[in-house]
Amino acid sequence: MKNIMTSLCLALFIISASVTITLNFRPLYYHDISALKIEETSGFSKNIIKKNYDELIDYNQFFHSGKLKLTMPMSREGRIHFEDVKRIFDTIEIACIITLIFSCYLVTTQIRKRDLRFLKISSIITILLPTIAGIMTAVNWEAVFIMFHKIMFRNDYWLFDEALDPVITILPDTFFLQCAVMIILLILSGSLLCILFRSFFHHKFMI
Repeated sequence: MKNIMTSLCLALFIISASVTITLNFRPLYYHDISALKIEETSGFSKNIIKKNYDELIDYNQFFHSGKLKLTMPMSREGRIHFEDVKRIFDTIEIACIITLIFSCYLVTTQIRKRDLRFLKISSIITILLPTIAGIMTAVNWEAVFIMFHKIMFRNDYWLFDEALDPVITILPDTFFLQCAVMIILLILSGSLLCILFRSFFHHKFMI
């Protein structure tokens, strides 16, 4: 039972940490401003694009309080959607902190007992989930994107009207696809680390 608890806790930490890291990895978006020609497609200058993107990221931080303040027009529905997005990210960030604390305790306890089975279980979980997500994304990213929004949101406010919420013009689908790929790769990296740590401690305990 302790191994299962430790495995699930560690796997949840890897997943939530991967999402949190991706959310805060601003260089990806900064690169995309030029790579995806966001200035040309949106009609906004690079400075305005970066300022509004940074405001979105700052707004989605767990410790941020106050309203979202974009320099672009924003509809009531658009504001509600971003509030919903913030609640999701807040939940993920809280989960990341909680599972980190519990993982540190549980992992340390299991290693002291020289019981490494939890690392194998965690590595399997963190391989299966991104593999399934990766296959679905590769087959039909648009369908996955729509399905995700229908599952995560109680309304259709994520279907932005560019005329009312021009912020959507600086957030191309390709950027979200790149974020999904980054999350998958980070989770797989976490799985690989579990395997490597298991090998390291197994060798150490055999000496």
